[in-house]
Amino acid sequence: MRDRRQDIALDEFKKADKQDGGHCRACQKQMIKYGIELGEWKTAELAAEEMMAEAAGAKEVAMAHFQSGAAFISEGLQRHKDECFARAHDEETKALAAYSTFPDAVMLDGRALAQLKQDDAAKARFEQFTKLRPAEDPERQRALRYIARPESARARMAPPFAVTTVDGQHVSMDDLQSVLLDFWATWCGPCREALPHMQNVAKKFRGQPLVILSVSLDSDEQKWKEFIGKNEMTWPQYRDGGFTGSIAKMFGVTAVPHTFTIDADGVLQEEHIGDASIEGKLKKLLVHARELAPAETSSAK
Repeated sequence: MRDRRQDIALDEFKKADKQDGGHCRACQKQMIKYGIELGEWKTAELAAEEMMAEAAGAKEVAMAHFQSGAAFISEGLQRHKDECFARAHDEETKALAAYSTFPDAVMLDGRALAQLKQDDAAKARFEQFTKLRPAEDPERQRALRYIARPESARARMAPPFAVTTVDGQHVSMDDLQSVLLDFWATWCGPCREALPHMQNVAKKFRGQPLVILSVSLDSDEQKWKEFIGKNEMTWPQYRDGGFTGSIAKMFGVTAVPHTFTIDADGVLQEEHIGDASIEGKLKKLLVHARELAPAETSSAK
């Protein structure tokens, strides 16, 4: 796991669970996690079934069904199969029957229903979710977006997150318009080589409906602060602390430089590793942002 060799780690967890007669709960949790990440759906589903068999109490039963539903919805998204979304909905219904105020199960059921194009039922789940989470929760902000536009729950949305930048600015994914998300590190040679280009991009698009957020994978906070100060990196800066940082894990970042462009609807548009030719992509994002602006102004009135 430390070496990020998920395939080997998954095999070892499967062996350990088998050796324990299918009773290793810690192994089963990892089998579900890596089964979903690696697309080994049967492994994830088997582990969830084993968890159900061993579950004691309402919360454990709910968690087992939730995990099973997570595997089915991930498989459905990968394989574009409505049958998987229907099974995910069934599993989350069972999870909520066991534990009705389980926020993650409520949200996942809303997503499954949205994929099945049952938008009214999906909106009801998203509304239920907003009542279970605090106002500042990024997932709650995402649910509000889904309520306003249920079809967005069927899109390839950027993961919801909220960070506080080095200058104290609170940045939340669902409060932003167009976004260029730039993962980098001071120890990364190609990142340093690309810095003049990123500085020019930040200058060129200043004042536009676009946020450039640089996410550093540096572990040394002082070295990072000195670097961004010395190089006048004045756009929003956040330190995630490494490849195991929360934002890097959300976006599956395993190498830098790594950029993502996200449109004003929150939909992931482009993903590139070591790519510097991003200006054309940003111009497309801005066109879309300006198209949305009149509609949002009208609805606000």
